[in-house]
Amino acid sequence: MTDQYRVRSRTGHFTGPMFDVVTDEVQMPDGNVAKRDYMVHIGAVGVVALDDEGRVVLVRQYRHPVGQHLWELPAGLIDVAGEALDRAAVRELEEEADLTAGRLDVLVDMYPSPGCSTEVIRLFLARDLSPVPPERRHERRDEEAGMVVRRFDLDEAVAMALRGEIANAACLVGVLAAARARDCDWSSLRPLDTPFERRELALPS
Repeated sequence: MTDQYRVRSRTGHFTGPMFDVVTDEVQMPDGNVAKRDYMVHIGAVGVVALDDEGRVVLVRQYRHPVGQHLWELPAGLIDVAGEALDRAAVRELEEEADLTAGRLDVLVDMYPSPGCSTEVIRLFLARDLSPVPPERRHERRDEEAGMVVRRFDLDEAVAMALRGEIANAACLVGVLAAARARDCDWSSLRPLDTPFERRELALPS
């Protein structure tokens, strides 16, 4: 039971637009008290976009913390106040892949690093893709300026994941979940109003 883990105190170390860093003193069920450092993250959305030929849209982007270019899903932060999650997903697809979608379903939710972060990511399956008109396309900057957009057969993307060529956690989960959903004739997909569970920080006792 989660109520057996009581937060006795919290110390903030850093506050930023994407996440805060805190340390909690947590009383365990046996009475022992341990310190836990973690990020309080605003969360994100990602899109597994499949075209009519069964190809998935992936983007290749430089990620400075790991010093590598990674194959990823079009994705981004939940950082626009009042924006619905499905709209955030479509916005990211438009900005990063110059595509929009006629159909969106909830694919899966995931915690990519639950040992050190509250971040939760909702992944959507996007279909009925169409290009964004040139005059409406987003101007990509910084790392996104060199972003490569490619389409891979979904089974080839699964093989890439298993060969270690896809290392981004959300991309791994999204590609594998989409392949499984396809093999189940999409019966595992969930509606857009599926509740999105986000952790509320426990107040210190």
